[in-house]
Amino acid sequence: MDQLINITTVPIQYELKVNNARLEYHSSKAELEIHKNDGGLSIKSRPVKLHLSSFEARNSVTPTTMRSVSQSAQKGMSAAYSATAQMAQEGNLMLKADIGEEVITQIAKQRTAQPTGEFEMGFIPKQPVDVSYEAPDLTINYEMDKLNFDLKIQNGNFEFIPGNIEMSITQHPDVVIEYVGGPIYVPPSADPNYEPLDVRA
Repeated sequence: MDQLINITTVPIQYELKVNNARLEYHSSKAELEIHKNDGGLSIKSRPVKLHLSSFEARNSVTPTTMRSVSQSAQKGMSAAYSATAQMAQEGNLMLKADIGEEVITQIAKQRTAQPTGEFEMGFIPKQPVDVSYEAPDLTINYEMDKLNFDLKIQNGNFEFIPGNIEMSITQHPDVVIEYVGGPIYVPPSADPNYEPLDVRA
């Protein structure tokens, strides 16, 4: 009897891809920024200044109220000192007077004596005018243009990539069953090559 079925086994097929571990270094990046500052020329000039102060000169002719009160107080104190000295001198004369000496007449002559010496005109200033001045000044400032460089550097970094194994199946396992016989007729008498069985024995 001929074989009617052919059975074929298909094995599994796969591929293995091995990726080794590696250490990757990412380099740093540098950025350079440039800024420009404009310069310029500046000139400052200050002319001469003249200061005139006639305060003391005017006070010597026509004093202010405060100055007049101060001068009057000084004159009063001087007059008091002079009167005290004069009274002391006259008292000494009267104590030392001899009998018959005319002390009172002598004192009266001293009091009524005419003043002597040089006299000044009161309307002429006794203090000069205060004169001062500031010298002229010239300042020239020149500033050149400036370039500012800003360099930014980032640090590099290391990255560790672990190894792995990749498996890919290229062919799945299978069983192939193939019928290799001829056609089967039902009923068997339909087969063109049918031969009846001889049952005579």
